[in-house]
Amino acid sequence: MLAASSPADWRSPDPENLLYMDLAQGRVIIELAPAFAPAHVDNIRKLVREGWFDGLAVDRVQDNYVTQWGDADNTRTPKTAQTKLAPEFVVRGAAVAKLPFTPLPDRDTYAPEAGYSDSFPAARDAKGQQAWLIHCYGMVGVGRDMALDSGSGAELYAVIGQAPRHLDRNITVVGRVLRGMDILSSLPRGTAALGFYDKPEQRVPIAKVRLAADLPADQREKLTVLRTDTPTWAAYVEARRNRREDFFPVPAGHVDVCNIPLPIRMADASK
Repeated sequence: MLAASSPADWRSPDPENLLYMDLAQGRVIIELAPAFAPAHVDNIRKLVREGWFDGLAVDRVQDNYVTQWGDADNTRTPKTAQTKLAPEFVVRGAAVAKLPFTPLPDRDTYAPEAGYSDSFPAARDAKGQQAWLIHCYGMVGVGRDMALDSGSGAELYAVIGQAPRHLDRNITVVGRVLRGMDILSSLPRGTAALGFYDKPEQRVPIAKVRLAADLPADQREKLTVLRTDTPTWAAYVEARRNRREDFFPVPAGHVDVCNIPLPIRMADASK
């Protein structure tokens, strides 16, 4: 199905929304979602451009939950970015209708509707005029303390296990990992409470984080993502809902929003 897709079925992420996080283990590529968290995404761009994450580390890897990184020792002060922001847990009001949204045909446990918005797993309550990103595997959120405005994007995490949907609408979600989940999900688990590393030397150093837009065009990763508003996407979802391979004598007839792997490939993969 994907091999037969056309170039119009795929989109190239905006370089202004792509983060390259380089670890010794390899590169992690994150696509930001400014439509859902514009203030936090703007602040993350400022943090990246001032070199905030360079030399910091992954300091928490909790099995079946999250991998987290940031300023674990609270030794840095941002130069241009904000240190706290009002939460962007949901999009509200008239802005909800302006968001692209392709609903799934099946009922969701946590929301009136679940589906995809520009390739991001999302939920929507049209009656209540709310929409929000979902904590599926690979989604990236903003770490915070108890105060709702204590997150700024200076501390981020990626979901590496079961989808913790109880976090939906309680934490600002800013994007998803497009490539590198094999790295983030295979790091050594922390042995302290909540999966934090017990000793500083156990942390995984971050060499640098850059925006793709700040690199020359020939140094950018040429990834494309399957669009979620096309007949090809609808056919792909149906194939996931009802597996027809010989191994599946009983098709499920249902699919969960977090159980649809997003196809991602190099821009020239069809050549």
